[in-house]
Amino acid sequence: MDARRRTVLTAAAAGAAGLVTACGSSGDGGSTVSAPETSPGVTPSTKASTTAPKGSTASGTVLAKTSDIPVGGGTIFTEQKVVVTQPKKGEFKGFSAICVHAGCTVDSVSDGTINCPCHGSKYRITDATVVAGPAPGPLPTERITVTGDTIRLV
Repeated sequence: MDARRRTVLTAAAAGAAGLVTACGSSGDGGSTVSAPETSPGVTPSTKASTTAPKGSTASGTVLAKTSDIPVGGGTIFTEQKVVVTQPKKGEFKGFSAICVHAGCTVDSVSDGTINCPCHGSKYRITDATVVAGPAPGPLPTERITVTGDTIRLV
């Protein structure tokens, strides 16, 4: 191999090594993903606000009528970042709509699961536990109330 070719190959290898070092991980072999800011036990009602959002009252933000949530399914409220499910008739559950794996917003509720489009995580509509990964744990619960036929996020 001639000296000129060897110099070009050596320079290319050094550049690639520098790129790999700059783009490398923290050494654990995986990527680091931050959890969403919503933590279990922290509800929107504990966050400071100077004005009430549209549809809000002293007892929470109106999300929907009970008839809007299908039995055995659910509805995603992207603006409020919450999913409301109705596993059994008259039983309503509230969960964060932010996937705990990579922070994506879930995009559908079907066949008894809340589904994330980013990497395929699926959560049970009954308790938001993981049915299919890579999500490392359940969706955090969100506090909702049902008064008459009105569902509120509190």
